[in-house]
Amino acid sequence: MLPALDTPQGAAALAESLLPPLGNRWLHTQAVAAHAREASAAVPEEERDLLVAAAWLHDIGYAPDLRETGFHPLDGARYLEAQGASSRLVRLVAHHSGAVYEAEQRGLSEELAAYEREDSPLLDALIYADMTTGPAGQSFDFDRRITEILDRYETGSEVHIAISKARPYLEAAVERTRSRLGA
Repeated sequence: MLPALDTPQGAAALAESLLPPLGNRWLHTQAVAAHAREASAAVPEEERDLLVAAAWLHDIGYAPDLRETGFHPLDGARYLEAQGASSRLVRLVAHHSGAVYEAEQRGLSEELAAYEREDSPLLDALIYADMTTGPAGQSFDFDRRITEILDRYETGSEVHIAISKARPYLEAAVERTRSRLGA
C-alpha cells in the first residue's frame, strides 16, 4: 500500500508507478517536485508537504491508463479522487497552471468546475514550480517556459490559445511566489 497521497513520499511513489514510461514527462515531474521543495518557503509550513505532493502529481493525468478526456488536469484529478486523495490535492491538480483556460478551449469548463479553484499561495507556488521547469526538467525562467510551450504547440491549437490567454494569470502567480520567497 502506498503512503498517503498528500505526502511527498506517497505522491512520489504513485507518480513513479505511472510516469517513467513517458520519458521527458517523468523528468519534468521530478524537476517540478524539486522546484516545489525549493519554493516551499512561499507557503505556510503546514502546507509544504501538500505543495510537494501536488507537484509530484500535477501531470499524472498524462499516464495512458488514466486518460478519459485527454485533458490531463481533469483526468489526473478524477483519478486521484477515485484513489481517495484529499479534495484539496485533487483541486490543486485539477487547476494547476491555468487549467481553466485550456478547459475552456476544450469545452470542458463545466467538468473542471466540479473542482473548486483556490486562489492561494499554495496554488501560486505549484504554478511557479511548473512554469519554471522545462519539458525535460530544465530550469527555465517564466518567459522561456512560455515561449517553449508556444513553440511546441501549433498556433491555433487548444494549448497554444490557452497558454496565450493564461499568460498574465500565470505570470502573476509566479511573481507573487517570487515575492513571497524574497526573490
